Amino acid sequence: MPIYEYVPHPHIARHHDREPAKVADQLPTGNALDRFNTWLALKITSGVGTMWCAYLFAAIALVSLPAALRTGQLIVIVAWVAQTFLQLVLLSIIIVGQNVQSAASDKRAEETYRDAEAVLQEAKKIQAHLLAQDAVLEDLIGHVKGDRSR
Repeated sequence: MPIYEYVPHPHIARHHDREPAKVADQLPTGNALDRFNTWLALKITSGVGTMWCAYLFAAIALVSLPAALRTGQLIVIVAWVAQTFLQLVLLSIIIVGQNVQSAASDKRAEETYRDAEAVLQEAKKIQAHLLAQDAVLEDLIGHVKGDRSR
């Protein structure tokens, strides 16, 4: 009878059947309308989420700057800055930043997954080593018990 019986955790078997989760894995797979809406949202987001779009929005916003300045009213100038420039331009810049963060998050998830896989393989090697040691110990115990019976 072995000294120890190894029972693998159920998650280990599932671990080999899938890759690490990524942002793209979270997309809907249901009905056609949901898939289309997601596809369209991603296309718009990927277009708006570029620095070129931010530059374009800045240029568009600057078109109305002279009119805002001509009014001489502080409230109009502040409104132009807050509502026209900041909202329009920062929208694209924030999306660019989120895209970079998302890519970094996916990379970290991939590396963490690979690290976990490596640790799992090392643990399996340790388990095999321990089983080999158990066999030697059982043999030694058998010899010791055998010597006492003489």
